[in-house]
Amino acid sequence: MRRHIQAALLLLTGAAVLHISVLSQVYLRYVKEGLRPFLIASAVLLLVLGVVGAVRDGLPFAARRDSGGGMDGGHADGDGGVDGGCHGDGDGHGHGSGPRVAWLLFLPVLGLLLYAPPALGSYTAARETDNAVARVSEFHRLPDADPAPLALSGFIARVQQDRDRSLAGRTVLMTGFVTPAKDRAGGWYLTRLVVSCCAADSRSLRVRVHGAPAPPADTWVTVTGTWHPGGGGKLGTATASVAVDARTVDRVPEPVNPYQDTTPLLP
Repeated sequence: MRRHIQAALLLLTGAAVLHISVLSQVYLRYVKEGLRPFLIASAVLLLVLGVVGAVRDGLPFAARRDSGGGMDGGHADGDGGVDGGCHGDGDGHGHGSGPRVAWLLFLPVLGLLLYAPPALGSYTAARETDNAVARVSEFHRLPDADPAPLALSGFIARVQQDRDRSLAGRTVLMTGFVTPAKDRAGGWYLTRLVVSCCAADSRSLRVRVHGAPAPPADTWVTVTGTWHPGGGGKLGTATASVAVDARTVDRVPEPVNPYQDTTPLLP
């Protein structure tokens, strides 16, 4: 790969990162919102390096060629001869080249520019360690609204930690995407993937849904229902089943930030 191609790769990479972080919110499919300034700074740095590389390895050579009659202008060596300026890789100038496999670096860059990969979904969620929610020392009162909107992490914590059993008899509303269940126990999972930094460290939150047919995998839905008491565990204990008996299942658009486990808005 010639140096001017390397400069072009830097420019394209910077443009792609700038496109997903400034001109759109696609970057939220890959990193947390707080990392946006670092993405923008990285994109600007790549663009600057690309411009510097293009000027250093492209424009100066073109100027010498125009003024020197075809090669490098030539200069007299110590023996009175002429050094034609042919150095480096034998193509008339000193541009180095890298391994051919480096051309593959254009593929992810063009992917970001032309078709950005989607956020992680059910394939990842089915393989992650699920429901790692933090310990809650005190639970606030549930909203008086019926159904009561809850984030998946809030529902899971109340099911397995709330000794006051605030979910008993209450209808809740939660939003997530569909992950098919692998076992034969019936039902499917309402799922969220949450990240600490980026998609590489994602972990899943899953609530089993009973009483409703499973929509297609990765479909975003809002589920209303009540706690499902199957499995023998008591509500408010670690053995309680993290599941709901669904009353309604409605399709919704994928949120802008798919990795943010937020409380859904009431319709």
